[in-house]
Amino acid sequence: MEEGTLLYRRYLQGDGAALETLVAKYSDALVRFAYCLMRDMSAAEDAAEDAFVALIIKRRSFSDDTNLRAYLYRAVRNNCIDRIRKNRRTAPPLESVFDPERLFERRTENELLYAGMEELPPQYRDALYLVYIEGFRPEEAATILKRTRKQVYNLLSRARAALKEILLKKGVAHEEL
Repeated sequence: MEEGTLLYRRYLQGDGAALETLVAKYSDALVRFAYCLMRDMSAAEDAAEDAFVALIIKRRSFSDDTNLRAYLYRAVRNNCIDRIRKNRRTAPPLESVFDPERLFERRTENELLYAGMEELPPQYRDALYLVYIEGFRPEEAATILKRTRKQVYNLLSRARAALKEILLKKGVAHEEL
């Protein structure tokens, strides 16, 4: 049995210092992982902390260190996804709402994007819409579109490439894509 699992078992038996050692062993790597997903250090630290809190509350048993480590990484990933989704639903900052120049730019960008999407084949357009506009995960989009996850990933890749070509033909600069 690995050190992480032994530390966690000692914690479950009442050794508080074992939990501190366990957190010290995994926290840096988990925070770096969360930061890669969220690009926000404060949110990454919170996501890693929440993973340890879940470990304390759920009091799971692990047969080896691989299972404990995998559990922590899955928990951090799920926490990050939840935070990203929550942030998508929050309102934009007030200054961006009342900035007429930014509103005009955003409206123009959206009009070009939607016009380009209209020129795509229906299966490309549907995949892009579900994943990037409605916020579904590719797995969920696969269920909706009655396709496999791999097919949805392929559709998204082809749709992005086709949309990029359409937008370039419409005069959108490559740097803007």
